Amino acid sequence: MRDRLKAETNAALKAQNKPRLSALRLISAALQQADIAARKPVPDTEIPAVLQRMIKQRRESLAAYQQAGRKQQADQEAAEIAVIEEFLPKQMSEAEAREVVAATIKEVGAGSPKEMGKVMAALKARYAGRMDFAKASGWVKDLLH
Repeated sequence: MRDRLKAETNAALKAQNKPRLSALRLISAALQQADIAARKPVPDTEIPAVLQRMIKQRRESLAAYQQAGRKQQADQEAAEIAVIEEFLPKQMSEAEAREVVAATIKEVGAGSPKEMGKVMAALKARYAGRMDFAKASGWVKDLLH
């Protein structure tokens, strides 16, 4: 993942694609911050979680910019989201994610909302970067009530 990021950064630098280069450098900085926080290089299995956080932040900013009528900043956030998503594994469809949530609830043996944490932990361990956990938590909550 890191090698691909370096190669993409070099390609954007050579092509003088400043918006893409900026987004790629933001990804590098976020990974470096995660490495520093962990006091060791973050394993490739945890990189999707870092990228998901970046996307979540940008989606919040995008909504704020759109609400404020700041089109240029909103377009920049949308472009950054697109670049970050290139480095994530293919996302599950909503139908697939709902099936996985239901199967995980059965597998964990959860029967009440108190056990939502166990279900979410299992989902995050298995499907990091492949599903939207904000939506998944809503589905878990609905199925456990």
